[in-house]
Amino acid sequence: MPGISSRRPYTLLARFYDQLQPQIPRMNRFARQKILRRILPKVRTVCELGCGTGETSLDFARRGRKVYAVDLSPTMCRLTRQKARRARLPVRVLCADMRSFRLPKAVDLVTCEFGSLNHLPRQSDLARVARAVARALRPGGYFYLDVDTARTFQQISNMSEKVETKDFVAFFSGHYSSQKRKARLEIDWFVPAGKRWRRQKESVDHIWWKDSEIPRALRRAGFRRIRRWDGVEVRPAWIKPRPSFDTYYLAQKIRGT
Repeated sequence: MPGISSRRPYTLLARFYDQLQPQIPRMNRFARQKILRRILPKVRTVCELGCGTGETSLDFARRGRKVYAVDLSPTMCRLTRQKARRARLPVRVLCADMRSFRLPKAVDLVTCEFGSLNHLPRQSDLARVARAVARALRPGGYFYLDVDTARTFQQISNMSEKVETKDFVAFFSGHYSSQKRKARLEIDWFVPAGKRWRRQKESVDHIWWKDSEIPRALRRAGFRRIRRWDGVEVRPAWIKPRPSFDTYYLAQKIRGT
């Protein structure tokens, strides 16, 4: 059994992400429609920040929007390009850091879904993301995001789970530090390689913010009309959402900034 140890996230996790999280695109679409329904008719250009495997980008492209998809993971970017090519949808994929990304043209809407911001290395990076998003938006444009809260990551410390499919076997475990506001998900992969199994380890780090910190960072970056929803208010009932496990925000960039 060949063994490879790696701390780089979103290699095998990116490859098998859609199998591990098949319900996520539907859940995200439900929340998105509920929060954005009044502004979507006016949206012509969109950037999906932390696009993952590109489901939201494809959804917007199918509805005639011009779409940019941004992710730091080369594997995620490759999978998004492949999906867009197969669907014959004009999604432009950019492999870039959400703290410093730049778009060719300003857009009407930037989305950052399913806790993508929680993967930033430091809490202070939130301010950099907010400034980069403000730069990417036209005056009056909107930033839509959701984040996981501390209650979500408290569960990681007790996590011990095995997932097995025809393509892989994965063992998940977690670590949590309330003092540092950090959590780590460890994944031990076993993937068929001919008649043998290939082993690889990945780890994914998470951080979170206090309720007051996200609105403050958004205001400092030039956003106003900041609205907030608990996930239980906007997620579909079939996933059985629980209060205070995730938070959604919609903020508008000040005109002329």
